[in-house]
Amino acid sequence: MPDWLQWLSRFENSKILALLIFFFTFCGILIYVYTGKKRAKRLESYKYIPLQDDERDLDAGNGEENDDERQKS
Repeated sequence: MPDWLQWLSRFENSKILALLIFFFTFCGILIYVYTGKKRAKRLESYKYIPLQDDERDLDAGNGEENDDERQKS
């Protein structure tokens, strides 16, 4: 077995490697989310999704069909 694989198979060394992998993955996700103006605008618009669903339900109470009822028809 290669030496680097034996080094990695020891528990105290594999914890460090796993920590580094998770840390760089987390940093990569943060960079992806918080960079880019188009992505920032799109993510900001997502915060209103729950409120838009409530408006559709209220409209259905006024005699309009909601999306679920239209799909069943």
